[in-house]
Amino acid sequence: MSIEQYGWNQSWSSKWSQIESNNNEDKGLVPGRIVGDFGSKFRVMTEAGEIWGELAGKLRFELSHSGGYPAIGDWVALTLLDAGDHAIVHCVVPRHSVISRQAAGNVTAEQIIAANVDTLFLVSALNDDYNVRRMERYLIMAWNSGASPVILLTKADLCLDSERKIAEMERVAPGVAVHAVSALEDNGRDSLMPYIGKGQTVALTGSSGCGKSTLVNWLCGKPVQRTQDVREGDSRGRHTTTHRELFVMPAGGIIVDTPGMRELQLWNDDGGLDLAFGDIILLASGCRFSDCRHEQEEGCAVLEAVRTGELEEKRILNYRRTQRELLYQSVKEEKAKRKNVSQSKVTASRSGRKGWRKEIEEL
Repeated sequence: MSIEQYGWNQSWSSKWSQIESNNNEDKGLVPGRIVGDFGSKFRVMTEAGEIWGELAGKLRFELSHSGGYPAIGDWVALTLLDAGDHAIVHCVVPRHSVISRQAAGNVTAEQIIAANVDTLFLVSALNDDYNVRRMERYLIMAWNSGASPVILLTKADLCLDSERKIAEMERVAPGVAVHAVSALEDNGRDSLMPYIGKGQTVALTGSSGCGKSTLVNWLCGKPVQRTQDVREGDSRGRHTTTHRELFVMPAGGIIVDTPGMRELQLWNDDGGLDLAFGDIILLASGCRFSDCRHEQEEGCAVLEAVRTGELEEKRILNYRRTQRELLYQSVKEEKAKRKNVSQSKVTASRSGRKGWRKEIEEL
């Protein structure tokens, strides 16, 4: 396969020209796209075929302080080793979209789920996995990423009132397309194909057991991903997909499967909160006070909409909770940045002292 089949186009060629012009040393750089993310190593598609890649030591050091490690979907600049089956990654070509979240654990760090995605399928199954409030969080992540969100309600064959749930999702996601599909009954495929045209990249995200891997197999027309049943008691899934992987579809589209999320901690906000809760922002324009917090202020148009039933109370509660969460996250990010800058200065100072001592010894 050629890299054009993996999305390489004139736009990426222009960015690559800039990479080459900035490269002062002749390293024989070639472009490649990360098609498999296995943690410390990657599978990369190049014109020479699919090979293993790992980070150059200099790049690994730089990223240990700044974050932004290469991710599935990234285009990277690399050098092929003599054997031809391995490569060294030297830099990431500037991205046009980044889907990320706060990494699990106590460390404040960004975890990139996928890069250079055109459309993000937000997947929720029409069983006990169905959760409107969780979808609101996924929408914030999607709007912040630069990719276009589309909501997919899977396992429609298990639901007797899918039309009602479609309408419910459309109310909380105005302007976002919502599709109910069933891979088991081969129903709804045609409605998804316009998003997966030749050279277009689509990623799937959602909780474990929502049917992402089944969707990938269904859309690709063959079993490229392993699947397993969910637990009958609570419809919760097992982590069938353990790493991120990119596939080229028969029609030329590109699809990225990702491991299921037990929870979604938002990384930051670049306008996604207002887009995901656009109805509340529109109502807020009618509040008496411009700094209204929509809690107990007089003349609050949002609270009036809740009182009359125009706005669901759970939605405004989730908006407030998410707003507080993002504010707290931004404070943590700022502290982490200051800490990284401080550590970088210490490292640079130590490196400088070592160089000075070496010069003295050589004298």
